[in-house]
Amino acid sequence: MFQKIIQTNNSKTTIIIRLIVGSVFLSEGIQKFLLPAIRGAGRFEKIGLPSPEFLGFFVGSFEILCGVLILIGLLTRLASIPTLVIMLIAIATTKMEVLAYDGFWQMMHGIRTDWAMLLGSLFLILKGGGKWSIDTMFMKNK
Repeated sequence: MFQKIIQTNNSKTTIIIRLIVGSVFLSEGIQKFLLPAIRGAGRFEKIGLPSPEFLGFFVGSFEILCGVLILIGLLTRLASIPTLVIMLIAIATTKMEVLAYDGFWQMMHGIRTDWAMLLGSLFLILKGGGKWSIDTMFMKNK
């Protein structure tokens, strides 16, 4: 089972996607703690999510943990699942309202980072951490 989770291709370019996705999630997670009123609990409360204090801590912690794991390429596939879920929820809770009130093109403009992170997470789930990842080192040792 562990082998299937860490299995990855030998692509050298996957590190680019890992660096993008990992750094964005790490940064966003840290900001939820540094700027809770606008990035964490305050934002969750503003958009009407339940238990905003808990969600701010929970989501921020997952973004930091998964961001670091993705950056170093450790359990990349597994770490990318929560980031995919976070992006699906972010799109559903924030961008659908923009679509309803401001139209398709405003929503498309606002969704660009969410869409990139969603697709980047999906890519990492499908491909794994690539050649320069800790996952690859574990594969070589097995």
